[in-house]
Amino acid sequence: MSQRTRAGLLALCLLAVLWGTAAFVPLPYVTYYPGPTVDILGEDDGGETVRVTGHRAYHDEGELRMTTVYVSTPQEDVTLPELLRAYFDPDAAVWPRSSVYAPDETDESSDRLSEVAMVSSQDTAVAAALTELGEEVDPIVEVLDVTPGLPADGELEVRDVLLEVDGTAVDDAQDVVDAVDGARAGEPITFLVRRGDEEVSVDLVPEEVDGDLRVGITPGPGYDFPFRVSVDIADNIGGPSAGLMMSMAIYDTLTPGSLTGGAHVAGTGTITPAGDVGPIGGIQQKIAAARDEGAELFLVPADNCNSIGGVDTGSMRLARATTLHGTLETLAEWVADPDTDLPTCEDTA
Repeated sequence: MSQRTRAGLLALCLLAVLWGTAAFVPLPYVTYYPGPTVDILGEDDGGETVRVTGHRAYHDEGELRMTTVYVSTPQEDVTLPELLRAYFDPDAAVWPRSSVYAPDETDESSDRLSEVAMVSSQDTAVAAALTELGEEVDPIVEVLDVTPGLPADGELEVRDVLLEVDGTAVDDAQDVVDAVDGARAGEPITFLVRRGDEEVSVDLVPEEVDGDLRVGITPGPGYDFPFRVSVDIADNIGGPSAGLMMSMAIYDTLTPGSLTGGAHVAGTGTITPAGDVGPIGGIQQKIAAARDEGAELFLVPADNCNSIGGVDTGSMRLARATTLHGTLETLAEWVADPDTDLPTCEDTA
């Protein structure tokens, strides 16, 4: 065997070792794939997903599907083969980790943020739907999350309405933060909350966490509704991006007749109490998920219009969503005539 041949074989062996090593080295990227869709007008565990107490509910034909995305978690090791698989999949996407997660974000902290966002989004969706129906909605401050292992664990509950802290009325979430920050170590703080139809008083002794006093709750905006509406979404689905679809499903449940005319409609978008639709992440993957589920119409937040180029929609139509009110009008026009002109992303180009 010549020296050149031996050198070539050695180079090939080294290259194989390098590729083999590279295949297992985590890279600072995040992958996105289409996730499952959920019909919010359907049933979950034998009961309706949208549940109403104190008002007549109407359950009709058709589907309003929220869409989700499979995203690699903050601590998940994304290797070169996985990146290449996502890169060459027309329905997937690859993003730098720094553009998706904070440097110190963990799987646990990411899940908690997502859960808090879902609680807030559900309440806001109810507020948007009821406001559209002309119902009175009053702002409150409520518990959005309780951290396990801290003083509030087992004492306060998610959706407890925060009325007073140490005798001072709570007007916004910052009032609660200021009260805890101003507490004395080792001394209790009294929280007066409304839980259901009862007022409950709870004494909590803050604990020091990373140099700050904490009781272990996340206070945030909520709403007093004239009757009870809840959306029963699986615990493993979080984030705020289902706001538009939840508000439409709630509106449909509270009004006679089918909002979709019996058709299958999907979409995405955050929502504000006033009904403004906001952008979300993973728009192309959500469109692909809806297409694969056989949706006939997909609602795209207006602010995501510049991110849908090249996505395969199949036979599914896309319509631009800017407000809840406008989207309801769009849907009514489409139900009356599926071939009608709809507001599209091209209209904003």
